[in-house]
Amino acid sequence: MGQDGVRADGIDTSKPHPARIYDYLLGGKDNYDVDRKAADALAAAAPEVRIGVRANRDFMRRAVRYVVENGVRQILDVGTGLPTSPNVHETAQEIAPDVRVAYVDNDPIVNAHADALLSRSGATSIVLGDLRDPRAILEDPDVRAVIDFDRPVALLLVAVVHFLTDADDPAGIVATLRDALPDGSYLVLTHATSDFADRTAAQAVYSKASASLNLRPRAEVERFFDGFDLIEPGLSQVPFWRPDGPPPPRSQEIGFYGGVARKRA
Repeated sequence: MGQDGVRADGIDTSKPHPARIYDYLLGGKDNYDVDRKAADALAAAAPEVRIGVRANRDFMRRAVRYVVENGVRQILDVGTGLPTSPNVHETAQEIAPDVRVAYVDNDPIVNAHADALLSRSGATSIVLGDLRDPRAILEDPDVRAVIDFDRPVALLLVAVVHFLTDADDPAGIVATLRDALPDGSYLVLTHATSDFADRTAAQAVYSKASASLNLRPRAEVERFFDGFDLIEPGLSQVPFWRPDGPPPPRSQEIGFYGGVARKRA
């Protein structure tokens, strides 16, 4: 999921990590027994979770297509998680081969896997960084080698902000990233919620992981878009944001909000 787990100075396989839990739920193989056990417990606590993570991933691809079709040629994906295909750069470059993507994650395992899989053409990069230190991300030379902050950027915060506690000041972190983006940039953000079902038991699974799960109601999620204009249909459950096919079963239960917004002048 992205991705707020171990710090960037070491690999910790003793605790479940959100990125590897997410990978397992998507059917991936880049995970450990501790992650699989946590994911199975999560699915027992929230039976729609496997449908939800796939719907979240499908939303991401629709959102990427939207921003690229509207002229964006640079994407900064923070909390990228393990590089399940088709990923951001594959989706974007199907539409415009010149799109450049900088991936950022704080799990060294994610970094190692992604570095092995990504193109070495210079159009993509993978950077070890932590969302809790947004200025370090913005100043990272590998990010700046790919992203020109004088031109519009699509900032992706997909299934990552809910791993920030209130003490981390998530609104301040998002605002720091927003203020670095030029007018005409976009924010793509998804966030877990308990608005549609009690997910206390799901949160408890993450209490033993390397990051806590901090569910927030719609009004709090919407505030992360301050300074942006939400694109229709606004903040929605992810299956219902500009769907390109019938929504999956149990879509009404899926506890992920998603939205795409353009930075206003």
